[in-house]
Amino acid sequence: MVSMNGNQIEGLIGLLTTLGILVLLILPSALGVVRDRRIDRQLREVQEDRGNGRDQKSSSRSTVPSTATWYADGRRSKKFVSS
Repeated sequence: MVSMNGNQIEGLIGLLTTLGILVLLILPSALGVVRDRRIDRQLREVQEDRGNGRDQKSSSRSTVPSTATWYADGRRSKKFVSS
C-alpha cells in the first residue's frame, strides 16, 4: 500500500482542482460545438429534401414585413407636437 505525505496530498488536491476548473471552462464550448454541428446537419437534410422535391419559387416566400419594418413605419407615422 502506498502512503502519501501531506505535500503529495496537497499537490493532488491542487491538480484535481485545476483539472475541474479547466473542464468547467471547456465544457460550454464543447457543448456549443456539438449543438452547432447537429443544427448544421439538420439544415443540410432539409436542404437536400427541398432539392429533391419541387423547386421553390421566390413568389412563394412570405410577404409579411418584419417586426423591424413594422416598428419603423409606426415611428415614421407619428407626428411630434411641441407644447
